[in-house]
Amino acid sequence: MATASIKNAIEYYQLFKEIQKKKQAENSDYAALNIACVFSPPTEGNKDIQQIQEDLTQEKKDNKQNPEEKKEALKTIIADYNNQFGSSHTINEFDLFYQDVQRRIKNQKYSNKKYPHKNKIDITIVVDMLLTGFDSKYLNTLYVDKNLKYHGLIQAFSRTNRVLNDTKPYGNILDFRSQQEAVNYAIALFSGEDKGKAKEIWLVEPAPTVIDKYKKAVEALGVFIQEHNLVNEPQEVYNLKGDAARISFVKNFKEVQRLKTQLDQYTDITEEQLAKIEAILPNETLQEFRSSYIETAKQLRAIQQSDGDQAPPEIQQLDFEFVLFASAVIDYDYIMNLIADSTQKKPAKEKMTKAQVISLLSANANMMDEQEDLTEYINGLDWNSGQNIETLTKGYDTFKIEKNDKELATIAHQHGLQTADLKAFVDAIISRMIFDGEKLTDLLEPLELSWKERRVKELELMADLVSQLIKIAQGRKISGLAAYE
Repeated sequence: MATASIKNAIEYYQLFKEIQKKKQAENSDYAALNIACVFSPPTEGNKDIQQIQEDLTQEKKDNKQNPEEKKEALKTIIADYNNQFGSSHTINEFDLFYQDVQRRIKNQKYSNKKYPHKNKIDITIVVDMLLTGFDSKYLNTLYVDKNLKYHGLIQAFSRTNRVLNDTKPYGNILDFRSQQEAVNYAIALFSGEDKGKAKEIWLVEPAPTVIDKYKKAVEALGVFIQEHNLVNEPQEVYNLKGDAARISFVKNFKEVQRLKTQLDQYTDITEEQLAKIEAILPNETLQEFRSSYIETAKQLRAIQQSDGDQAPPEIQQLDFEFVLFASAVIDYDYIMNLIADSTQKKPAKEKMTKAQVISLLSANANMMDEQEDLTEYINGLDWNSGQNIETLTKGYDTFKIEKNDKELATIAHQHGLQTADLKAFVDAIISRMIFDGEKLTDLLEPLELSWKERRVKELELMADLVSQLIKIAQGRKISGLAAYE
């Protein structure tokens, strides 16, 4: 949030504190936002601060007025920050505080399971800092309450413009100062002669235009399905015959999802427009199509991965763009909280059936790796008995360990190995995240094989074990495993 002065930044920070405190008093379930505020302190002869302030025109000017007042306010802000994040920053080492703020903004890349929300920053209030020279692909919105122009405007707006992936195709600017003319002029000034083309590149199309494109894409999907003599329903996708038809579905629906993702970015969309979008393709149907897409794409991706260069060219060239089907909201924590809320006997804000939770899970690509295990775990839950988060999490961890042990026992039996020996082999790999070929030789030693027989057995065993190791690693890279993948 860009403010016009240090004084304004302090006022906004205090307002956020007061309003959130009031909301928490009124509603114990209110989830407070983590608010940070950063501006440079009075230099007081500090060479490091003087260097930081070289390009901070407004802050340098503001710190000449009532410097002690600014200093005390910043001390309070840093103390609040320390209390929130368990840090120990001081105004005397301001640069360390400033670097920590930047790091936490960039650490939005981690899921709440890996890096809890309590460690993240939701909104950062600034004056001059972070508006130039700072890049984070995870920064998506700039709230503007200061006058900007020319190079400064382009620089500030560009903070949100680092494309993360197709779930963030562009940044949002919420301007409270009606600076459209300044925006147009800055774009024209910095984009050369073709001003019309520059605006097309810089600024997204208005929502009504994208809604029309979305409608045409949904209609094209319906025509495609009907051309294959199928009813235009999500479950009919599974009846498509042949890879060519499945590839065409992937391409058609990917365009539908791309436009829907773009529409989800608009902050000024009206109720009437939302109703129109829902009428084009109801959300429940969209979710079912997403599930069909993910299953179809997974089948084609398996051919890509197993056949490699031998796969048909049209399959080799497919880009499934699973990121279009990922949600930053629907992660492991969200699913567990949803189950807990939905299994309570008392009335809850949001209750879903077991089938609805599984459907939601299957429609989101960021849960693909855990979809099978989570679905099996959810199916085994008693939906009529209240479940809390702690019990659910421990239960799922136990479920995965037991399932993994059973799968390892099956692999061990198939290859004539002792289950305990295979489990110790796998545990050693995961503990170091390093695959050791010599340990594999040791594992097979009791079988008393010739070197040729051992090589064949190694390949057979690893063909069954690689997918198991990848699943246990949960996205982490195991060094040395690539030779068997």
